[in-house]
Amino acid sequence: MDELILFVNGTKVSVKNPDPETTLLQFLRNDLHLKGTKLGCGEGGCGACTVMVTHFDHKENNYKHLSVNACLAPLCSMHGVAVTTVEGIGNVKNGLHPVQERLAKSHGSQCGFCTPGFVMSMYSLLCSDPQPSEAAIEEAFEGNLCRCTGYRPILEGFRTFTVTKSGTDSGYCLSECQGGQKDLLCVSGKNKGKGCSGICGKEREKLSGNLVNVEEFMPLSKDIHLPQPFKELEEVAAGCEKQSLVFKSERMTWYRPTSLDELITLKNKHPISKIVIGNTEIGVEIKFKNMHYPVIIAATHVAELNAVQYLDNGIRIGASVTLEKLEKVLKNAINSMEESKMRFFAAIVEMLRWFAGPQIRNVAAIGGNIVTASPISDLNPLFLSAGCMLTLASISGGRRTVNMDDGFFTGYRKTKIKTDEILVYIHLPFTAENEYFYGYKQSQRREDDIAIVNAGMRVLFEKDSIIIKDMTLSYGGMAPFTVMATKTTNELKGRKWDDELVTKASQLLAKELPLLPGTPGGMEAYRCSLTTSFFFKFYVSVRLLLEKKMPNLFEYMLPNQFQSISRTHHREPSRGVQVFEDAPQGQITVDAVGRPLPHVSAVKQVTGEALFVDDMPVFKDEYYLSLVVSTKAHARIVNVDPSEALKMPGVVDYVSWKDIPGENKCGTVISDENVFAVDLVTSQGMIIGAILADNQSHAQRAAKAVKVEYEELLPIITIEEAIAANSYLMPPKTIESGDVATALAKSDHVIKGELRIGGQDHFYLETQATLAVPKDGGGEMEIFCACQDPAYLQRAVADVLGIDCSRIMARVKRLGGGFGGKESRFALLALPVAIAAYKHNRPVRCMLDRDEDMIMTGTRHPYLVKYTIGVTKEGKIEALDIDFYQNSGYSLDLSMSVMDKTLLHADNAYRIPNIRVTGHLCLTNTPSNTAFRGFGAPQAILTCEHIITEIIHTLKLSPIKVRELNMYKEGDITFYNHPIENWTARRCWDDVLKQSDYENRKLQVDEFNRHNRWLKRGLSVIPLKYGLSFGFSPLNRGCALVHIYLDGSVLISFGSVEMGQGLNTKMIQVASRVLRIPTSKIYVSECNSSQVANTSPTAASMGSDLNGMAVMNACETLMGRLEPYIKSKPEGPWESWINSAYMDLLNLSAIGFFQIPGLGYDWESNSGRYFVYFTMGAACSEVEIDCLTGDHTVLRTNIVMDVGKSLNPAIDIGQIEGAFLQGYGLYTLEELRYSPTGYLYNRGPGAYKIPSIGNIPIEFNVTLLKEAPNPKAVYSSKGIGEPPLCLSVSIFFAIKEAIGAARKEVGLEGPFSLDSPATAERIRMACIDEFTKQHPEPKPGTFTPWFVKL
Repeated sequence: MDELILFVNGTKVSVKNPDPETTLLQFLRNDLHLKGTKLGCGEGGCGACTVMVTHFDHKENNYKHLSVNACLAPLCSMHGVAVTTVEGIGNVKNGLHPVQERLAKSHGSQCGFCTPGFVMSMYSLLCSDPQPSEAAIEEAFEGNLCRCTGYRPILEGFRTFTVTKSGTDSGYCLSECQGGQKDLLCVSGKNKGKGCSGICGKEREKLSGNLVNVEEFMPLSKDIHLPQPFKELEEVAAGCEKQSLVFKSERMTWYRPTSLDELITLKNKHPISKIVIGNTEIGVEIKFKNMHYPVIIAATHVAELNAVQYLDNGIRIGASVTLEKLEKVLKNAINSMEESKMRFFAAIVEMLRWFAGPQIRNVAAIGGNIVTASPISDLNPLFLSAGCMLTLASISGGRRTVNMDDGFFTGYRKTKIKTDEILVYIHLPFTAENEYFYGYKQSQRREDDIAIVNAGMRVLFEKDSIIIKDMTLSYGGMAPFTVMATKTTNELKGRKWDDELVTKASQLLAKELPLLPGTPGGMEAYRCSLTTSFFFKFYVSVRLLLEKKMPNLFEYMLPNQFQSISRTHHREPSRGVQVFEDAPQGQITVDAVGRPLPHVSAVKQVTGEALFVDDMPVFKDEYYLSLVVSTKAHARIVNVDPSEALKMPGVVDYVSWKDIPGENKCGTVISDENVFAVDLVTSQGMIIGAILADNQSHAQRAAKAVKVEYEELLPIITIEEAIAANSYLMPPKTIESGDVATALAKSDHVIKGELRIGGQDHFYLETQATLAVPKDGGGEMEIFCACQDPAYLQRAVADVLGIDCSRIMARVKRLGGGFGGKESRFALLALPVAIAAYKHNRPVRCMLDRDEDMIMTGTRHPYLVKYTIGVTKEGKIEALDIDFYQNSGYSLDLSMSVMDKTLLHADNAYRIPNIRVTGHLCLTNTPSNTAFRGFGAPQAILTCEHIITEIIHTLKLSPIKVRELNMYKEGDITFYNHPIENWTARRCWDDVLKQSDYENRKLQVDEFNRHNRWLKRGLSVIPLKYGLSFGFSPLNRGCALVHIYLDGSVLISFGSVEMGQGLNTKMIQVASRVLRIPTSKIYVSECNSSQVANTSPTAASMGSDLNGMAVMNACETLMGRLEPYIKSKPEGPWESWINSAYMDLLNLSAIGFFQIPGLGYDWESNSGRYFVYFTMGAACSEVEIDCLTGDHTVLRTNIVMDVGKSLNPAIDIGQIEGAFLQGYGLYTLEELRYSPTGYLYNRGPGAYKIPSIGNIPIEFNVTLLKEAPNPKAVYSSKGIGEPPLCLSVSIFFAIKEAIGAARKEVGLEGPFSLDSPATAERIRMACIDEFTKQHPEPKPGTFTPWFVKL
């Protein structure tokens, strides 16, 4: 058969001769032009490509609705199914679906790139469960990532679909209370943080209005508005399921057999073919590992492989049974059968909780998990320990049974299964009454993450005894394949289940499962400690059950402090309160300033109609560009040979530095980078050339075929290597105030130390993208680019093409996230695209794949900090001397400005009378690091608070008292001579202490720690002072152009870019106040260099300040012109004033301009004003850590933020929450791992982990400080995009407090080292105990590490 039939959004689609290499995502976007489904990663790790796939199950006679990653799903696998995309459920013209409406109105969409994926995950859930629980909703999003919102508004918008126990709609989170008053917030007692219960009678705080009016939401109809003609689907599916399929292309053949005999025959004919079910492994290998498989066999429609059979001794599961189905089968068994038989099944179900996201579990099969033989498979350690039996089939050997034992895995990705054999069944055995089974997994992030180490553990006791009859221990992550600790278990058989067993097992495991320094994967000591920590958890869990069952067999009971070890992780549904000032009474209705309006593009974003660069329609004769980049960190280029690539199908040209008509140079501050490398590469990912082809697939395939010959040179990768080689970009910069040397000499205590702060990838969901369109015979060029600085884009393109800026039109509609990563590094892609377009006089497009983006574009700067503190015995800082060493990468870029921001935030919110701060820019052979939200301040704030914490721990003083003792006061002067004025940091501090109930909770934390040995909690509160301005004074300007048209509508243009921060919305609100018209009449189209010239970057949290004043200025000019008409006819309407003015030849367009007065700091004399004002705040966070694994949970965060008088409270709160969670990633999760030769290991969401929905604080409360107007910005507001990120250091130091409590258990008190990020590895290894002592860290310099600290 050569025809594929499927339904897409209700329309039957027939595809002749589909290409087996085409994914569903490519088909939807390129063939059907459904651009709502996005490419975020290409490996099923971000959820931006989520669609719903519906198929009819004839056996169960019902429809199955599954969320699926379209980026991995082969188009050929869609035969006979229905696909629903975000466009299929609602649109702006015909109306939104309730899922789309609630997300838009709940402020759950910021940049909008991830939004369609969230919509479709929720929609898929509702189709299967119209009344889901809160937990089910959170679980549905475990495979979806958002970098903007912080997830809270997404959850709260969708939580309105849940139903309470009484059967009524839950309404909106916290909009109802438990019998008290609806508008009161309980601040103490059991109901704290929720609606007032009217019971406790204690202090309550009046809440402001809701961010969302839930009563406006349309109801969810019972049929969920499914777009598919399901009767026809049922008929088509019936025929499709019986059809064997063969689809062929030039490079690949796809088979889909429908019987086991046919499958076996195909496997015999093609023994090296790959068998797929969900394509979740093979799809990644093809996309990112350059693997090519000529034959693919889809075993999805073989009845025997999909069967489930209950037997007397267990359950037989077909190899094609999906993990989603497996979970349901096992849960049903657990709920219907006796507990003792279900212990192995319970371990599988628990492990599946943390196995990828729903989109993967819905399609990935149990058989695939076994035969791919991953050394970190989550299920294989369980199967090995249970001794599962496999049924295999082949033509040559018929059927045979294989035991999953210690010989099943024979090497890396190898098993006993022969190449011509098919895995048919896996037998999952019941457990005996005296048999116990547990599974364990530790990963960087709990949800949707691969394991660092995992384990399956089983013990069988002699009857009515605690004597071990048999035991199996299996581990993943400790060898190139899953291993069984057979020597250990053989030694332990016959022993009693007592404390001596733990000591013996730990010694045996350490000997049997060693990891040499430099082992692939690194973290050797941590991984080894996990093997024994897991065993200890297993021991305690089983012992507690035995003590309950047979207490007389034990000499003593385990202490109560051990009880928490046995509990599985359970997370309560997240909740939170947002408090803000309402717009004042009497404010006219059309004045939108201060109102929580939704993002103006939200409705387009939730329907997938908001266009990003790569969503733009393909131009006629358009080419696609793919980059050829360096694979070496430091090398001379000996030769570049594109000849083989140029022979490949669809390839047009190879473009290099020889094709540049202008300058082969670029750079923001100085032009110190080549657009294309000429004879030297100084980092992996540096651009050497580019391939042009007729489509993306051809271009990317050919780019990999370009041969580059190198002569390798010694690279400098780390800061220490740069220091040793004296490798710096420029001389150090120092600010000094007071007499540091004298103050240190007179101090009661002098403390010295070091701190390391890791980098962070921007991980904007939309990668770098550019479309260049030559105009007027090539004399002009229009550039559509995902960038934060259209003016720099215009200048840089003009320079490389050798033409005037006036001929370059830079256009930016919106960004799918930026965070500083698109302020300058967009040029890496934009310039080659422009050069290629200019050369061929044709449109050229490119959007980087995720791995390309991560290896090329740079990150937040890693830092090494060395400091000396002088302090009094009371804890008052007298002197501070700091050296900040920054890993800048291979070029300057914005590193100098980033360091400036670091130096100026070294004091955070504290007055330090004698201080010297010095910055060093280290030149290394890593990608050039760049701007990132916070721009150097997050590193400085962490350093400052680390120093405060060192004082507290050294002198054993109160954290609150030390911070208050050193805190600035109104009228103080900073060390860079900036006056402290309108000082609200202390108000924020006092409010957050009160709202968090800090003193009582500190007592509760101490009490918890006394009663729990292996779980510890920590509580930390942090103040913040964050300076606002561009360091380069000419950038502190804003320009706007406002047009009023004859119908009364208004078009605003200004110099900044909408990237999710709500800037367009705020500018419309500003215009509505001045013009006194509804926001519906005001529109922002795009940022366009032909409309507003010489603009500043959209950065530094200055977008609203600069552009808001410019928009206000332009609107006031227009209102001044209209004033005579308004006075003559005050009743209006608006349109009549406009028409009268037009008839009188009045100019209905105006330019607005604003510059911040009085800025200009002189570094030499330490004089002048650097910042226009400070944004201030405070945060209190509480965490719980697992001392045995390093896992942690953020229990609660309270934030109080001074945003002045908010232009839009919903947007400002969204910025606070999103920035805070991004900072949480910086300080705890996100670790860049480079090899000693400069190779980046984690270059996608599979290995690089940003916070997911399960990482938000369980209770997340945000308050905007009231009555705090800012006289120095538009309508008394403040910039808010960056400052809240720094408050997430409260989580870092809460973790450190919890670690301190764990160390106290073994007699270790006082200061200790904890670098950032505080990963699970660092947390665990800092909680020193008998298990970590068995595995000391190897001495640096004695081995070559797997990855290094930059």
